[in-house]
Amino acid sequence: MAFSGTFDYTLDAKNRLTVPAKMRTSLSESVVLTRGTEKCVSLWPQRDFETFVAAALAHTRPLDPKRDAIKRYFFSNSFETELDSAGRVMLPASLMGYGELERDVVVNGVDDRIEIWDRRRWADYNAALNITDLAALFADSPVA
Repeated sequence: MAFSGTFDYTLDAKNRLTVPAKMRTSLSESVVLTRGTEKCVSLWPQRDFETFVAAALAHTRPLDPKRDAIKRYFFSNSFETELDSAGRVMLPASLMGYGELERDVVVNGVDDRIEIWDRRRWADYNAALNITDLAALFADSPVA
């Protein structure tokens, strides 16, 4: 299932996020919380996280220091957990700090993962998204 949609949520006093009900069915097993590629927190089904990192590393040489940097970025900053019986997940303080998350957050479905953004940061980021600019990034690609 591809994750999609944008939802406004408020973290509780224990920094727990209630995952939107429509997204929970794909998260019935173990999940991974990690740094996003932007200033947000990513929540992945564990198998998809492992596939994503493997793909990111696929074209690197085993002894390349950049390969280890990618591994450190994702694995050293990841937390394996599960949703509780109420569909909540606790966000670790280190990831809250990385994403500069306050109580008011936005939960976005981004195909293979969920992103958790500070609500104001997401509003600014989303307002700046422009499909023409994004399409230009792939102008030289055979798919564009």
